[in-house]
Amino acid sequence: MGALVLAEGAVFAPPGAESFELPALFGSVTKPMLLVVLSVVIIATYFLLATRKLKVVPSKGQFVAESIYDFSRNNIAREQIGSKDFKSFVPLVFALFTFVLVNNLYGIIPVLQFPTMARFGFPVALSVLVVYPVYHFVGFKRHGFAGYFKKELAPPGVPKAVLPLFSLIEFAEKFFLNPLTLAIRVFAAMFAGHLILAVFTLGGTFLLTETSSWALKPVSLVAWIFAIGMTFLEAFIQVLQAYIFALLSAGYIGAALASEH
Repeated sequence: MGALVLAEGAVFAPPGAESFELPALFGSVTKPMLLVVLSVVIIATYFLLATRKLKVVPSKGQFVAESIYDFSRNNIAREQIGSKDFKSFVPLVFALFTFVLVNNLYGIIPVLQFPTMARFGFPVALSVLVVYPVYHFVGFKRHGFAGYFKKELAPPGVPKAVLPLFSLIEFAEKFFLNPLTLAIRVFAAMFAGHLILAVFTLGGTFLLTETSSWALKPVSLVAWIFAIGMTFLEAFIQVLQAYIFALLSAGYIGAALASEH
């Protein structure tokens, strides 16, 4: 197919990393920046309105709001941090889950159509500036400075012969790799998903409008069918990645608070 397209003089330039470099809308403000601010407004407005007049028999809006909160509280925070300590971290876990979820879902919303977590700066800021200091702070607070390092780097049962190597690996993982992998996981999923959708959508448009061969034009329909299917798959992945981000964040906090390694 590529040879036929090239023979006709039309060359399809597939979208790449440059597709994520959006120009400034005004000043130095870009579309992803506005979407991040908009997500905070959307989340705050929705939950304030949905919980303004709570009823025993909830409305649909109240039911959705309560379901999301209950999921964040019981299925993420309680499960990962433990029933003894989880309550004070519910607001953080809830905020992380809803924030990442809304910013991921932007990728399949018409007009907006850009998952802000596909820009690495946003997930790395959440991970390094929010999650990372929180779980180390609570670890130091619970166990003390020396106690926390001993728990993380030299737990009981590690043979002395391998303890130096074990401590080095654990230090690199706990203090450098964990926050980066937490950010990279959601970033990579959103980047790849958005890129795949763009390839199928733009590729189908190209085959329909830019090629003169009628043998190739029906292929555009196939590309769009794949794009629709991938949109549903991407929606699932967007929700899943928000859940994983909040789950791992709560897991790090729970591990830092735990008495045993």
